[in-house]
Amino acid sequence: MKATGIVRRIDDLGRVVIPKEIRRTMRIREGTPLEIYTDRDGEVIFKKYSPVGEMSDQVGVYAEIISKAVNNTVAIVDKDTVVAVSGARRKDMAEKKISEEAERCLRRRETYVYKIGDRRISVINGVENCYAGIIRPIISDSDIAGAFIMLVQENGAAPAETDVKLINTAAQLLERQMDG
Repeated sequence: MKATGIVRRIDDLGRVVIPKEIRRTMRIREGTPLEIYTDRDGEVIFKKYSPVGEMSDQVGVYAEIISKAVNNTVAIVDKDTVVAVSGARRKDMAEKKISEEAERCLRRRETYVYKIGDRRISVINGVENCYAGIIRPIISDSDIAGAFIMLVQENGAAPAETDVKLINTAAQLLERQMDG
């Protein structure tokens, strides 16, 4: 654990303010769910809660199956981090933070499909040729939980309609599974 040197007091309602600098670097916004842990040493730990991350084994299987079906790299992300990835770019993307641009796409709650001539959306900052072909948000209990992301084909071609349908179907199945 890394000490920040910042000390905050709990108010009379039991609240504590998380400093702006920490909220910004950790991408914590109003409404972000936090899971609370304690340990025997008296530490209280806040961790961003990720329903997609809780299902990491299952979403790994989803990513692998869909990647093989579309013959391309497919990632499943929570609101800001790659949770599972399968395909040629796996090593470049595993457990990395998604770009602000991809995150904004998620918040719009609309499926993004790359078309030839569009400005490309980088999935991971600093990783070359890692552009989104499809971004399909995963919505659970009316909240954005994450997304399925398929990369643009290596030849730069737009995704096929069958790829879009397959990604959409897989996202719907995962949404139903998460909603119980």
